[in-house]
Amino acid sequence: MKVQEPAASIARRILVVDDSRAQRRLLCMSLQRGGYEVIEAGSAEEALDLCQSQDFAMVISDWVMPGMSGLDFCRAFRALPRETYAYFILLTSNSESTQVADGLDCGADDFLTKPVHSDELHARLRAGERILGMQSELVDKNRMISAAMGRLQQMHDNLNRDLIEARKVQQALIRDRYRDFGGATVSVLLRPSGHVGGDLAGFFQLAPGRVALFSVDVAGHGVASAMMTARLAGLFVGSDADQHIAFRDGKTLPPPAVAARLNNLILDELGVDQYLTLAYAELDLATGGVEMVQAGHPHPVVLRADGRVEFVGQGGLPVGLIPGAGYNPFALQLAAGDRLFLVSDGVTECMAPDGSELGQDGLDRILRTNAHLSPQDLLEALVWDLTDFTGGQDFRDDVSGVLLHYAGSPNA
Repeated sequence: MKVQEPAASIARRILVVDDSRAQRRLLCMSLQRGGYEVIEAGSAEEALDLCQSQDFAMVISDWVMPGMSGLDFCRAFRALPRETYAYFILLTSNSESTQVADGLDCGADDFLTKPVHSDELHARLRAGERILGMQSELVDKNRMISAAMGRLQQMHDNLNRDLIEARKVQQALIRDRYRDFGGATVSVLLRPSGHVGGDLAGFFQLAPGRVALFSVDVAGHGVASAMMTARLAGLFVGSDADQHIAFRDGKTLPPPAVAARLNNLILDELGVDQYLTLAYAELDLATGGVEMVQAGHPHPVVLRADGRVEFVGQGGLPVGLIPGAGYNPFALQLAAGDRLFLVSDGVTECMAPDGSELGQDGLDRILRTNAHLSPQDLLEALVWDLTDFTGGQDFRDDVSGVLLHYAGSPNA
């Protein structure tokens, strides 16, 4: 069994292998005068036994020996499990190129021609020490790199666990993914492209008979966007009316005022270098009338009961870019069986393997194909169709939306 020794005690230890006792003594005396620790072996077999229990920085072996030759010994020595490299010199009385090539192929590093001259021997050993020094330095640097990579992996694992917990927290920001308001049902889709996302979608009740829907897409991805959506969630679904974005002084704000207030809040109060797009709608359950505002968000979609698909809105400015920006409202009328879908650009900009985007035409096709499904099943089918469109690849952007199905006046 090999005993682990300090590297310093191995650095100048040389194994001399020669079946000639006289030749071994001459080599050993020269090496010892040079300050080397020398171990002798009278045969390759004996040398291999020694190598099982000790480490050597260098090996000097005769080529021609009874039994196992120096060439075979070199090959067997290289096959031994070792943590460090050893410099191997073959002694030969024949310096023909074919013999040298054979030795190199078997793992020899250098050759000495008999009779061995002391000056040449020590010059070759110094060359070997330089190579071993470079190898040792490389091993140390690789060890440092491995240790650094291990620390980075630990940091990555810790961050990954934190992001998983952050995703749970973010998903919990919108607690209700479905609600029946009597005359309408609302379903929510939130599918971040990474651990955490910058999309937010949901709904809340403004007053009896009035429901609000919102779809928000914070620019960018990752933790910064996720933190922004967490702040926005408190504004849109928080229970404190004083902090709610749609209420002021006990009264509800119309959609353009909600967008304008959010724009001022981001620019003046939050002090963040971020902007977002928004689609915000207010539904009167009794009449089916909808007042909306679109602020840089993809066009809202109306899926009529007869299967027609309409993209509505005029675009508008994003929120948080221009101080004092104004937002124009628009209205639409829902009939029984109609659906209103506020959707993020992660859907319309979903990319196929060839680089093409789904676009409005692709979304139109998916909605028409799945129009017969219930709202929740339609959202699930949308995700499946998007996955198929990408060729099974991960989504590049968050996929989100809120889908309202208007059943008609609850009093009708």
